[in-house]
Amino acid sequence: MITLGALNDITHIRHAFFTRTGGVSTGLYGSLNCGLGSKDAPAAVRENRARAAARMEVAPENLVTCYQVHSPTCVVVETPWAPEEAPQADAMATAVPGIALGILTADCAPVLFADNKARVIGAAHAGWKGAKGGVLEATVARMVELGAKPGRIVACIGPCIAQRSYEVGPEFPTPFLDEDSRNRDYFAPARRDGHFLFDLAAYVTRRLGDAGVEVIQRCPNDTVAEEDRFFSYRRSCLRGEPDYGRGLSAIVLQG
Repeated sequence: MITLGALNDITHIRHAFFTRTGGVSTGLYGSLNCGLGSKDAPAAVRENRARAAARMEVAPENLVTCYQVHSPTCVVVETPWAPEEAPQADAMATAVPGIALGILTADCAPVLFADNKARVIGAAHAGWKGAKGGVLEATVARMVELGAKPGRIVACIGPCIAQRSYEVGPEFPTPFLDEDSRNRDYFAPARRDGHFLFDLAAYVTRRLGDAGVEVIQRCPNDTVAEEDRFFSYRRSCLRGEPDYGRGLSAIVLQG
């Protein structure tokens, strides 16, 4: 489990970027796979989520996750929902104590948010598509609706795929460069001609800053390279594996 100082300094929240250790799943899913959308045994996933919830000091039913679809949609959470009732969305915000907002990732960037004064929190699943589509800005906007102010929000970017592991094809940079010439900074040449290495965490950082967030902290980890600590969709694809586990990141307001 990883925590970051910017959020640790806020006394009335708990947060965690969980690693893959400490669960009951086996094989490809070993061991703290929290993704109900995986092909892992549902009972094992439920136990893993219950263990994570216990670390967050909430009941298992108060840990909520979305049916993530790489969208820019952020929902306001007022009461917990059952996993089978999860909305299609990629971010959440709440001002209700005791509800843990959970994000599932396996290379995409999990981002946890908090406004200390307003007592409002948020969580977002930011892959390249969601980040480019505006999921980070949508999360800030929903938090503002609940009383937060962008300049007071602390945002922490959890473990995700690092630039050195994120090779993209020749067509990938164009939409980003069309969006903003500054995005050129997030692409480096790859070994293959015409291919590039994309810095997802840096791009997410820039989008957060443009949304008015002033305190942004990043984990240095690479989910692809650190197999003993993190699940990775890309690593699984490169190996031809049939499925992959999902790591959990979560934040909760304490009463």
